[in-house]
Amino acid sequence: MPKKPKKGKVTGPIRIIPLGGLGEIGKNMTVVEYENDMIVIDCGLGFPEEDMPGIDLVIPDISYLEANKERIRGVLLTHGHEDHIGAIPYLLRTINPPIYGTPLTLGIIRNKLEEHVLPWKPELRTVNAGDTVKLGAVTAEFIHVNHSIADACAIALHTPTGIVLHTGDFKLDTSPIDGEMMDIVRLGELGQEGVLMLLCESTNAERPGHTPSEKKVGASLENIFATHEKKRIIIATFSSNVHRVQQIIDTAAHHKRKVAITGRSMLNIVSAATELGYMKIPNGVLVDINDIKRYKPGELTIVTTGSQGEPMSALYRMAFSDHSQVALDANDLVVLSASAIPGNEKLVGRIINELSKNQVEVLHDAVVEVHVSGHACQEEIKLMLALTKPKYVMPVHGESRHLSANRELASYMGISPKNIFISEIGKILEIDQNGAKWNGTVPAGRVLVDGYGVGDVGNIVLRDRRHLAQDGLIVVVATVDTDSRLLLSGPDIVSRGFVYVREAEELMEEARAVAYDTLTDLLYNDDHVDRMQLKKCLKDDLTKFLYAKTKRKPMILPVIMNV
Repeated sequence: MPKKPKKGKVTGPIRIIPLGGLGEIGKNMTVVEYENDMIVIDCGLGFPEEDMPGIDLVIPDISYLEANKERIRGVLLTHGHEDHIGAIPYLLRTINPPIYGTPLTLGIIRNKLEEHVLPWKPELRTVNAGDTVKLGAVTAEFIHVNHSIADACAIALHTPTGIVLHTGDFKLDTSPIDGEMMDIVRLGELGQEGVLMLLCESTNAERPGHTPSEKKVGASLENIFATHEKKRIIIATFSSNVHRVQQIIDTAAHHKRKVAITGRSMLNIVSAATELGYMKIPNGVLVDINDIKRYKPGELTIVTTGSQGEPMSALYRMAFSDHSQVALDANDLVVLSASAIPGNEKLVGRIINELSKNQVEVLHDAVVEVHVSGHACQEEIKLMLALTKPKYVMPVHGESRHLSANRELASYMGISPKNIFISEIGKILEIDQNGAKWNGTVPAGRVLVDGYGVGDVGNIVLRDRRHLAQDGLIVVVATVDTDSRLLLSGPDIVSRGFVYVREAEELMEEARAVAYDTLTDLLYNDDHVDRMQLKKCLKDDLTKFLYAKTKRKPMILPVIMNV
């Protein structure tokens, strides 16, 4: 057990710097510094918002880590969800710190890293709940918690100044699938030792009561299988929810059904979990997705990705008749065993509507209890506060409303409001023997991933994409001779996403006439005309004309060739 600092000993300050996960859902990352030692907790990704056309992923800005890479003693991972580990491959492109995680967490990362080419071999170091790791002057302790994925941990950082406890994502499940309840004994012991700062997750801080046990889903699944004996059952859930997938497979086996798995992430995680012993699949139950036509509907269950309605996911392709192996009809039952992540409600609704249109029965958490959260509700957060008795509290993991709700809970539990800190990404909270205070900022923000490009799409490119999506594009092409002041050819006008040219020939001719007048007027009457001036005036005049005619402002792209 890590030693407590001696009383009266002068120690250095602790600096807590969130680089993601505050004021947003996802891309969780927090830096904790003690003197020259830097520890990073989690390295997650976020998903693009509606105003980010074409963007695949959003990751934290790690320029502060890159500038201080020799100080990083380790990246500590609380669990294997994408919003906590998804940015690891992008971190490893530029720096190679040791990465500590539990077996399943690192198993998922190893599968993920196979899709990336890195300049070095990553240092993946396996730990188990209960282990401690020495990181410079700091000792990190991994503490078992319940969550919707196996092998989740809270992390206690024992520093000479005091204990910083990061809860990770957690819930209190008194009857978990794996038989291990959250280690409330160790959390209570830390509270007795004295927790200086508690970084507490906030995802469900607005929800009263307790989060139900995962076993509740098992009872619902049993009822669904028993009452739909003749139907093929397709269940979509989070691929990382190993316990949920285990329950589905066990229930299917109990009802003498075969199970097929589809979706790349589902296949990867089931493979890793089975290999590491976190899942036990009865012999003869799994069948290849290519062999499903051999079985009657009542003999088969399909476990798939796509519970969030993601375009191109396996369930999405099934719903829109684009899946190469699975065609859905009235003999099928689709179960969405997940709740919609904020922002995904429309995508999920689109899939439900499409399935209903094709007479496919759909069950989801609004109809039957086929999902429970993996996050602590208010009573569990209160329990965490009561067990750990922290001097300071910083709510993490959530939008502003979640952080504020968590602050109210801490205040209710007797924490002084002046000791509760709502932070922002990049903001530094410094704690020493004299107290806690804000002390500057570091570079922070979001980096957009589009295909193989990381960070090459910024605000200007996004603005142009939104502009193109809203009003379309007009390209004006002309050839001029500025020395002789002649318009040699054009102007020709090409429209994309603005109007259908064949049905707006008159408008296009008028626009061409405006462009012609602008070019000839400048060429014949301006003594110092150049290509840049021609482009600017063309853009201004066409924008005014088209807005007057259509009340729309397409992007105008002049292409002027000077010979």
